[in-house]
Parts: sequence; C-alpha cells; structure tokens
Amino acid sequence: MTITTNKLLKHLQEHLYCKLGVSPVHGIGVFAIRSIEKGSYPLKTIIKYEDINIKPDELKKLPPSLRKMINTFCYVDGKRAEIPSIGLNTMHLSLYLNHSKKPNLRFNSDGELVAIRKVAKGKELFIDYDISFGDEHDFDH
Repeated sequence: MTITTNKLLKHLQEHLYCKLGVSPVHGIGVFAIRSIEKGSYPLKTIIKYEDINIKPDELKKLPPSLRKMINTFCYVDGKRAEIPSIGLNTMHLSLYLNHSKKPNLRFNSDGELVAIRKVAKGKELFIDYDISFGDEHDFDH
C-alpha cells in the first residue's frame, strides 16, 4: 500500500491520539496526547495487519530470547501465540496498554479498540485484560 503525503497528514490529523510514556501503574503505558471522545478509535493505524496464530511446537524452534519477547508482547496461551503479521520490529501501541478493572478502552466486535468514555489529555489508556482476553489476571490495580 502506497501512502501519499496527503493521506499520511490526514491520518495524523484524524487518528493520532496517543504516545508511549512511563506508567505509574506498570512499566510503559499509553497516554493521550489530546482529548479522546467516547466512541473514538484512538489507536487506529494506517497499516493494515492481522495476527497470525503460531502453535507452541513452532515457537519451540525459536531462540529463548525471541520466545521471551513473544510472551511479553503477544497474546499467548497453551494452544497458540497471536503474533502480528507485521512482525515485532514494528509494534502497535496497543501492546503497551496496561490492565485496569476501570478501563477506558474496550475491544468491539470487530477487534478494534474503542474509547468507552472520554479520556482527558495526559491520562493513561487501559483495557481490562480479563474481559479482553477471557482470563483472570491478579494485579493490584
């Protein structure tokens, strides 16, 4: 897909809402660089990709350092690892969303992250890992 200057500028104007920053909750987090309205898609990307399911047997062939990275940045359960088709040298900001039982983002039925309430500039964005991934996570926040 060729991206023109005008298309890129339009995307930046309409869809750039977030940046990475140091999270008071845990490690690195995603923060609003401008106000995000309820119903917005603040992490919409211009690059189209999908996750590829990789089986555990295939992952065992990778060096331990790569498996550790996949465990850190990808959804992994006993049956598969969901790895972005764009690889891991280019990562989507959603990989840095921290968990909260009071999230401000949620996946919709199309797998897109949507703001479920207004998020003020400077605030961290969160998802509920339990709802998003169907697991129970035990965190202090």
